[in-house]
Amino acid sequence: MTPPLIALTASSTHATGARATPRVAVNQAYVRAIQQAGLVPLIVPPSLSPHQARAIVDSVAGLLLSGGEDVDPALYGAARHPLTQAAHAGRDTTERALVDAARAARRPVLAICRGMQLLNVALGGTLVQDLATERPGALVHPRDDERTARVHDVAIVPGSRLAAATGDLAFGVNSLHHQAVDRLAPVLRATAHAGDGVIEAAETGDDWWVLAVQWHPEELLDDVQPWDRAIFAAFADACGGAP
Repeated sequence: MTPPLIALTASSTHATGARATPRVAVNQAYVRAIQQAGLVPLIVPPSLSPHQARAIVDSVAGLLLSGGEDVDPALYGAARHPLTQAAHAGRDTTERALVDAARAARRPVLAICRGMQLLNVALGGTLVQDLATERPGALVHPRDDERTARVHDVAIVPGSRLAAATGDLAFGVNSLHHQAVDRLAPVLRATAHAGDGVIEAAETGDDWWVLAVQWHPEELLDDVQPWDRAIFAAFADACGGAP
């Protein structure tokens, strides 16, 4: 049996210096997580037209929306917050088209960090642009210096896809984000929250398999706890390729 092919979104690096070369890049942790789940990653550049995005989705068994830079607030009708990063129009356009195509084709989607935020915006939701300034009293969520540490707990909704995948209703996660979901898209429901109320996971409730998480499970594969590996296993199962 040929392992299912998974579209994995990538970003582009910013070239600096006279000899710097712009590159399309994705963290190796995503590639490793996909391969360990019995799937084959197809890295997708952040520069596709809607037609090309549909062609990619037609050729794969699932879509993984990876983390990265902030989503352009203009896409959800907001003015740019001073701490929101510069927009990456090519990536936003590409990933919105991939989401539209995946929804039409009913391809499973796993969305991580920025991926969760982009998914929510693509489906009609909005974002908190900076938790520290817009949600006083929130936990410190951008903990980039502790990528593999479980820095806060999440509470999971019983009966959710996430609960079924992980076999638990509460566990610790890492945290690398300064933005978060604000108003959920109509087709999504929140299925995990941090202690400060920030939405940490969302999913669909129909026959389109979608699971979005705000933390980075791909960074926790070596942890003794199975929760994060189980998320990728559930995605692989939805794509028809669980080992």
